[in-house]
Amino acid sequence: MEKITVTLNGKKVKAEKGMTILEIAEQQGIRLPTLCHSEVLEPTAACRMCVVEVEGARALVPACVNQAGDGMKIKTHSDKVVRARRVFLELLWSAHPNDCTVCEKSGACDLQEYSYEYGVDVSKYQDKYQYTVDGSNPYYVRDYNKCILCGKCIRACDEIQGNNVLDFANRGFDAMVSTPFKLPLEESNCVFCGNCVALCPTGALMEKERYGKGREWEFERTHTTCPYCGCGCTFDLCVKDNKIVKADSTDFKNNPVNKTALCVKGRFGLGFVHSEDRLDYPLMLKVPREERTYTLKDYKKVSWKKALDYVAERLSQIKSEHGPGALGGFSSARTTNEENYVFQKFVRAVLGTNNVDHCARLCHSSTVAGLAKAFGSGAMTNSIGELKDCDCILVTGSNTTATHPIISLEIKKAVRNNNCKLIVVEPRNIDLCAISTLALHQRPGTDVAWLNGMMNVIIAEGLQNQEFIDERCEGYEELKKTVAAYTPEKVEEITGIPADSLREAARIYATSEKSSLIYSMGITQHTSGTDNVLSTANLAMLCGQIGRPSTGVNPLRGQNNVQGACDLGALPNVYSGYQPVTNPDIQKKFEEAWGVPLDPNIGLTVTLMIEAASEGKLKGLYIMGENPMVTDPDLNHAEEALKKLDFLVVQDIFPTETAVLADVILPGVSFAEKTGTFTNTERRVQLVRQAIEPEGQRKQDYAIICEVAKRMGYKMRYSSQEAIMREIAALTPSYGGITYKRIAETGGLAWPCPDKKHPGTPYLHKDKFARGKGLFSAVDYRDPAEMTDDEYPVILTTGRILEHYHSGSMSRRSRPLDEHVPSGWVEISPKLAAELGVADGEMVNVASRRGAITTKARVTDKVINNIVFIPFHFAEAAANRLTNGALDPVARIPEYKVCAVKISKNGG
Repeated sequence: MEKITVTLNGKKVKAEKGMTILEIAEQQGIRLPTLCHSEVLEPTAACRMCVVEVEGARALVPACVNQAGDGMKIKTHSDKVVRARRVFLELLWSAHPNDCTVCEKSGACDLQEYSYEYGVDVSKYQDKYQYTVDGSNPYYVRDYNKCILCGKCIRACDEIQGNNVLDFANRGFDAMVSTPFKLPLEESNCVFCGNCVALCPTGALMEKERYGKGREWEFERTHTTCPYCGCGCTFDLCVKDNKIVKADSTDFKNNPVNKTALCVKGRFGLGFVHSEDRLDYPLMLKVPREERTYTLKDYKKVSWKKALDYVAERLSQIKSEHGPGALGGFSSARTTNEENYVFQKFVRAVLGTNNVDHCARLCHSSTVAGLAKAFGSGAMTNSIGELKDCDCILVTGSNTTATHPIISLEIKKAVRNNNCKLIVVEPRNIDLCAISTLALHQRPGTDVAWLNGMMNVIIAEGLQNQEFIDERCEGYEELKKTVAAYTPEKVEEITGIPADSLREAARIYATSEKSSLIYSMGITQHTSGTDNVLSTANLAMLCGQIGRPSTGVNPLRGQNNVQGACDLGALPNVYSGYQPVTNPDIQKKFEEAWGVPLDPNIGLTVTLMIEAASEGKLKGLYIMGENPMVTDPDLNHAEEALKKLDFLVVQDIFPTETAVLADVILPGVSFAEKTGTFTNTERRVQLVRQAIEPEGQRKQDYAIICEVAKRMGYKMRYSSQEAIMREIAALTPSYGGITYKRIAETGGLAWPCPDKKHPGTPYLHKDKFARGKGLFSAVDYRDPAEMTDDEYPVILTTGRILEHYHSGSMSRRSRPLDEHVPSGWVEISPKLAAELGVADGEMVNVASRRGAITTKARVTDKVINNIVFIPFHFAEAAANRLTNGALDPVARIPEYKVCAVKISKNGG
């Protein structure tokens, strides 16, 4: 990089050519005041506070937008500069209220800080704005009286979120920031990410939950990782008196995934930690089983000793009388890596069975199976930060703006800044369709057909990367023979995707230099889920779009630690690091480490354990942090199965719909009350740091498991979660170089990280696949397990929404989220609504062959023809009472995304 020399306040300094004056000053430790500037936004010089004196310039120069030139002489704090800054501040105070003593922003307000620094008299200006403070939305307050028109909120909404909700309105003294036509935020396309709030330099935008809870200097800050989706955002928890006041993401240099950005859940959805519904004490049934009401009224508080003794006694009894195979455990994608490791160790070493699984079975087990077969590794191949540099992004089976909001920002950046061509293949009109080059809408369950059709076009037109295929893959001829039958015209008949559009999509993906394929549960949650995943791998290998930055096959994992729960062995067929339980050498390694014989047979999956319970074969079940009574398919059947168990223990932070079926309920702790690690969707292992002390008699989750193990005769004790990570690293090659110290120093390490000198692996399969050569799999399309007919003529698909998460146990106990979106709905197309005679907002009955619910109709063009969509978070109208429990034959994942239903007016 070419160097220049400038004279800064009389001192000659070296700098890189192209650096702004502001950047050089900061590099030299000279602090220039800024009100409109942020390193995460493009500079605009709106506030003029950073002006400097440059020799030869006709006027003072804003440092944030002017590049330094070689030989330039700069004064940053001359009398002339200081006078100008003071004038700028006085002009702002001419319209700003003098209420610093009672302002919630006091102590963190840039305007207040600079006014003190430059000695501005704020008392001489009397005429002020008289705007009404707007607190109409559930999340934050807008006080335009304190707005200094810096434009940060406008630019954050544009440059970070890409939604363009805000702009300047009016002129002169009446100028203000506004939505179009001054509409309420709820009537705009605002997604309440709060990025505008985070960057506001004054008290004009403030979190509602933060009001009256203390001054900024009173808060203790703890840097930690978000407990919601798999993006892996990090932020500071601001705490006073052992209560979380807010999440603050402004320290962007310590947030490698998200910088300052957060979604509505991460910024405003942490109130669940202090919910009145939190479990504080161990609970045991006080009524006979046959008299249960399945509410907390059935339970009594007991001591930890009594609860743990009873759990150990009942599990030991079942093991003794019926064998280890009559027991099982559901681990959790919401708990830490360390807790998942301890839980699967408990099930294997203490209960004596491999019947351990978690909710990845219900979301991405087909990813693990499919990508492991094709590549040798069942995880996201590339990093989130690489997406902004893609030339083409193919998104399918992922409503990314809702389910992985921060990753969607990288997609938007690629389209906006890199001229990336975005192809969206989705049954619904999701938000990304609006910025796509191509938006294709397939019938649910037809993914193998259109993926084979794209490959048909690519091979027919000679667009495949033959060199990559020959050198790095096997099985190509079989694939070529199979996809030859999937002409675009045949695919159109199966999927509804126009043949010419499919051809265009294939050409764009194949000919782009860097194409990335992104998918989520719209691909995996099918009876053909593994075949769908194999087809995505086939497409990437066919075009050589893997093993390089900004390419790859990138499954987006749904929960905060679903990747880590898989990595750490909460699966019935593998120990930590995907080491097979059937491999004698691996089994011996773990037997020597754990000191007990281990079961060499693959255990039962979540779905098979429910079946075994229904059949009376599974007698006892330990569930940690999972809520299958909302998330499992065919809930009526799941409920019957769980009620047949001889003994059920649930360890959670809330009395969930599953907990009230238990014999014993044990209170664990939330993410804010523990230390450990989460592994995000890009394989990045990050620290979770304890910010508050547990209240009541809550215990650390790993400590509860260890206590049960001890009572069952197995010594399992750790001094901390860090000690557990040391054991993980010793037994798990892909985590071998991961330590808390290294994570803290780097901001996170992506596995594989085999030793303490290894930097981590941003993208996989660089020179060769984990399995050696990539394996093409020739797969044919087959229909979903359940098709529509005259009685059930409508296709139901399910999924998540932006404002809520998983079973709703956390998000629905966070006031702003629940106030904004308190109940569920069914999305119905205008065409179908007209046929049914259903109006928007009307209550309707939705029924399948397994159950029925009543919910509100939302008539929208987001869905097409006879397809309807229901979010699954709402237990009172649980979509999973309708869904089909039919399983993928390989991954045993249920078909959540396709089932047949009928809709009628409520009472009709």
